[in-house]
Amino acid sequence: MHIEFRHLRTIKAIHETGGLARAADHLNITQSALSHQIKGIEDQAGVELFVRRSKPLKLSSAGMKLLAAAETILPQVAALEAEFDGLIDGSAGRLHIAIECHACFEWLFPVLEQFRKAWPEVDIDIRPGLAFDAMPALRREEVDLIVSSDPEDLPETDFTPLFDYEPVFVAASTNPLAQKTWVEPEDFADQTLITYPVDKSRLDVFSEFLTPAGIEPALVRKVELTTMILLLVASNRGVAVLPDWVVRQVRYNSDYVTRPMGKGGTTRRLYAATRSEDTHKPFMAHFVRLTRQEAVKLQRL
Repeated sequence: MHIEFRHLRTIKAIHETGGLARAADHLNITQSALSHQIKGIEDQAGVELFVRRSKPLKLSSAGMKLLAAAETILPQVAALEAEFDGLIDGSAGRLHIAIECHACFEWLFPVLEQFRKAWPEVDIDIRPGLAFDAMPALRREEVDLIVSSDPEDLPETDFTPLFDYEPVFVAASTNPLAQKTWVEPEDFADQTLITYPVDKSRLDVFSEFLTPAGIEPALVRKVELTTMILLLVASNRGVAVLPDWVVRQVRYNSDYVTRPMGKGGTTRRLYAATRSEDTHKPFMAHFVRLTRQEAVKLQRL
């Protein structure tokens, strides 16, 4: 038996209106076409779908079974059509984010809280990009956006600037380096450097400061949580280099000092890496705007 969506809509319309004429008007077809459609369904099924000569027209037991199917299937089809419409007009979709910046969670969650309210039909998820190779995952459509400070020249991939930040040196106020106006690579040679547990090539302090100078710290201690890094630094168990937005709230804490990396300091930029076909989707563009707005708030702390 071959049942089409229009057949289900027909059964439902006749049941709700109670007659062929009213159902035909509701479906915007002629009564003759509707009668022909019903006969075709009954011929295929081998059963009558209506109790003849009843007023209003009533469904037979077989017709009730088809109605039950219509009431289950048609809402599912309507929901699917709405989802497809959302994908087409950009109001729905998926935003699975990979983060190559370990400290980015500090500003990302406020952004996502605003984003989910504005785009309730967009599926959001976060994957720590440090646990896997994020760029190939982006090309395989396993993730949709990567927060990264290392733009690459890749085909069909856009790197949209988010905001600039300054990696700053953080030490206990009792550390001898607290007396300096800025720090130099050589200052790390006798220090314990407390970092996030990632490869040093992905840490600004190494890639932008120590490695070009050929300097290694006396010891590297890896710590997962930003709060714990700051606690250890305050206890003078080591020094750290963190993005300025992370330590802005402790700049006026007497337990810490923050100093520029080098005489003029150093500036880095965060990017949103996306597939070129997705970059200009409305919800993707809004995520970038929210990120930039959050960066402005962080600068005011």
